[in-house]
Amino acid sequence: MGVHLGGSTGGEVSRLEVIEGPTGRRRRTKSERARIAAESLVPGVTVADVARRHGTTRWQVYDWRKKLRTGQLTVPESVAGLLMFAELVVEDPAEEARASHPAPALEIVIGDVVIRARIDADEGVLTRAIRAARASMS
Repeated sequence: MGVHLGGSTGGEVSRLEVIEGPTGRRRRTKSERARIAAESLVPGVTVADVARRHGTTRWQVYDWRKKLRTGQLTVPESVAGLLMFAELVVEDPAEEARASHPAPALEIVIGDVVIRARIDADEGVLTRAIRAARASMS
């Protein structure tokens, strides 16, 4: 049995906490740790409340959350199926704009005129565009 004396000042003990077990530590399965970490991710829930409810520290819960994110812990199927979890998808608006307007593969500069074309542009169209650009320069 482990004994923790907290808040002692001048020989007085203000709090005595006794934790059962040979080392004072609880052994939790990976499934339990993952479930507790997942519980702390629910919107509106605080890590401190979850830690207190399960008799652990905030720092352990933060550590388990990190392991959950890196795949060292996995959420049990019984918890993963609950509606509180959804896949997170982050979209980059700039990337979406690039996808809808692909960057030109070819850029031809003639004086102040810039001709941009895709790699599969028709050779005849490019030739006429170059001639027109040169003609505008003369």
